[in-house]
Amino acid sequence: MLKCMIDTVKMDGGMMKLWEKAPAKINLTLDVIGKRDDGYHEVEMIMTMIDLADRLSFEDIDENRIILESNSGIVPNDERNLIYKAAQILKTKYQIERGVHIVLEKNIPVAAGLAGGSSDAAAALRGLNRLWNLNLTEVELMKAGEEIGSDVPFCIVRGTALATGRGEKIKKLPPAPPGWAILAKLPIGVSTADVYGALKLEEIKEHPKTNQMIQAIEQQDFLQMSGLLANVLEEVTFRLYPEVKQLKEQLQQFGADGVLMSGSGPTVFALTNKESKMKRIYNGLRGFCKEVYAVRLLR
Repeated sequence: MLKCMIDTVKMDGGMMKLWEKAPAKINLTLDVIGKRDDGYHEVEMIMTMIDLADRLSFEDIDENRIILESNSGIVPNDERNLIYKAAQILKTKYQIERGVHIVLEKNIPVAAGLAGGSSDAAAALRGLNRLWNLNLTEVELMKAGEEIGSDVPFCIVRGTALATGRGEKIKKLPPAPPGWAILAKLPIGVSTADVYGALKLEEIKEHPKTNQMIQAIEQQDFLQMSGLLANVLEEVTFRLYPEVKQLKEQLQQFGADGVLMSGSGPTVFALTNKESKMKRIYNGLRGFCKEVYAVRLLR
């Protein structure tokens, strides 16, 4: 279950250094139930993690400050970054008078509907919990994660889960049945706020069959799970970004068991449990889209 998420702690010149992996997620279902009084939408979605991950290292430093570096020229390295926010929340809440040097190795595409930033924040909370010997429980880490973003509590729990509320209420599910996800990310960024802002609840034609999806996962029925993929945000994103719809149609032509846009997009993924089909879809997509990934569903 979720192997190799944590690397062994090592001592380096008397200073402690450790690592955490931050896996991406895909939505198997995404439903919007209504609008909440706090301005957020009430959602019901099933998410699972995939073997595409960022990697974070954490090292004690003498100065009492947060230093964040990354190999990405896109994400900020200051308080705008969710990793930095996570560190600041723990430092303030638990009066930590120590500094930390965090290095982010960014592999998950940015603004892609894969919760890369949220997973990074969750990894930061887990890593700093260990580095600073806070001994916080998973529930306490999830509570801290709620202050950062709606997907962070799920990224703390990891695995496969049903998320409700604004996404922060998590019910763990069995692991998704084994298979591959082939992801294609167009060279555009999609604003989640814009997509939700353009969503008209009364225009949702068909809601995902959430209970049937849970049953398919419990029965480890890969084909049934693939056939039940559904995301009510697709039509909105397709309207705003027609090229995402074209990408999904292209993926469907390759004969995957199921195809869906993850989150608010623009990443679209195909599922298959046959290696030969995975390779065929991956090779076919590479001529159509620059950013393509073939990864396993995490168990």
